[in-house]
Amino acid sequence: MATATYNFSNKTILITGGAGDIGRATAHRFASNGANIALLDLNTTKMAEVAIELKEYNTKIAALTCNLTGSDDVDRAFAAAIKQFGIVDYVFNNAGYQGAFAKTDEYPEDDFQKVIEINLVGAYRVLKAAARCLKQSGGGAIVNTASYAGVVSPPNMLAYGASKFAVIGMTQTAAKDLAPHKIRVNALSPALIGPGYMWTRQTELQAATQSQYFDADPKIVEQQMIASVPMRRLGSLEEVANGVAFLMSDEASYITGFNLEITGGH
Repeated sequence: MATATYNFSNKTILITGGAGDIGRATAHRFASNGANIALLDLNTTKMAEVAIELKEYNTKIAALTCNLTGSDDVDRAFAAAIKQFGIVDYVFNNAGYQGAFAKTDEYPEDDFQKVIEINLVGAYRVLKAAARCLKQSGGGAIVNTASYAGVVSPPNMLAYGASKFAVIGMTQTAAKDLAPHKIRVNALSPALIGPGYMWTRQTELQAATQSQYFDADPKIVEQQMIASVPMRRLGSLEEVANGVAFLMSDEASYITGFNLEITGGH
């Protein structure tokens, strides 16, 4: 598959969840097109590994520890990125937590609260900091990671689905609020992306719920899920990163308040 080339030279993108699979793939995508990268994550070991990988592109890299459950920590990380790079042009608001898989009447309340705290309140904290940052610099673009779970309401994912529905709504409101400041806000909704840890975890946990929707064998669950995709395949991390790059690029300068669904087919 041909990959569009965008010019992000002398631009800086801040990526939350920078140690995860999607954050890592997106960091590679932007660095390969000349962008400086500010990685934010709690997993300092994996984030350091990503930072080392990115050195091949000869752009500037920062690895900043950040906990989304506190506004002060988010603000501190943004301030550190601005101190190092001078300006932040794009923010990929990507960090998240998949949470438990359980039927509605069995879903653990503490996990529900954790999912909402990270995926929604944490995303709000980053969105707010990003808006303030980009207003000061004269504009830019924000992409929030939502999920196809926030569109189709998969079974046994009560908290995750609710959090991602809310992220899509938050994106649409923020897009209207920030448009006068030349800030575009869009969402990206990956569906079945793999192979990788998250895909394997999802099939195993869906199998364990013993619901009417999926088999008890994770291998059969994989087949059931892929059968729901029109192209009968998983989407790739590179396709997700390409979607982020497009939404940040000048070619998408007319797009705001949009939710781009990466469903594993074209």
